Amino acid sequence: MTPTEHAKKYPDVWRRFSPRTTLIQYAWYVGIVAAAVWSVSNLDLPWFYFLDAHIQALDLAERMWPPDLTFWETLAKPLLETIHIATLGTIITFVIAFPIAFLAARNTTFNTATWFVGRLILVTSRSVNTVVWGLFFVAIFGPGPLAGIWAIAFRSIGFMGKLVAEAIEEIDEGVAEAIEATGASRLQVLMYGILPQVLPVIYGTAVYRWDINIRESTVLGFVGAGGIGILLYSSINQFQWHEVSLILCSVFGVVLVSEFISALVRQRIS
Repeated sequence: MTPTEHAKKYPDVWRRFSPRTTLIQYAWYVGIVAAAVWSVSNLDLPWFYFLDAHIQALDLAERMWPPDLTFWETLAKPLLETIHIATLGTIITFVIAFPIAFLAARNTTFNTATWFVGRLILVTSRSVNTVVWGLFFVAIFGPGPLAGIWAIAFRSIGFMGKLVAEAIEEIDEGVAEAIEATGASRLQVLMYGILPQVLPVIYGTAVYRWDINIRESTVLGFVGAGGIGILLYSSINQFQWHEVSLILCSVFGVVLVSEFISALVRQRIS
């Protein structure tokens, strides 16, 4: 309905939406609320625990303060290992996800079969949580940072590959066609017509994923995949809350620094 037709139909009162559109919007709101209520009602939540939750939270905060600074000597090595796991996992992701992204993009893949295989790899990677990948590789390599590195890599392939593949599909086809018209091979078209257009996306996505991997690698130790998580798990089980406080503060500091570095690099790239 055009604005003129809308004004003729409702001459006395101006309305942003027609009654039918308004009704559809309210139906969506009611549906969302109903879905939320239905989901909560099926969770069988112990609501009586919420009565003293604020008291328990305050008690836990009091037990965690102040952080045990003497624990830093034990903490430093696992914290550094966590950073190494995230960094090496991101580098492996960059190497593996790069060719898969070209297979998963419709304008650079060889045929429908290779496109399907590329998309299947990306979906499989994204559908499995990092901790689950960690359990999988701990079963293969045994406990340690090697399992954590591959868990980070296999989780990140789907994220990075999908974004790069979408960037490849959105390139200016005219540039690639102009290079192809000169008699260039398929590889030359990829190297000089497509790759320069998506390099900023590739670098930006890699740095952004590294930032995410710093956070995700902190919990891999819970399943034996190396890093600071095993130390955090041990301190929680022993009720060493002063140590837990220092670990959480250290993780927060590392994440804050990685966020700053990531933002700075993405700003330089763009």
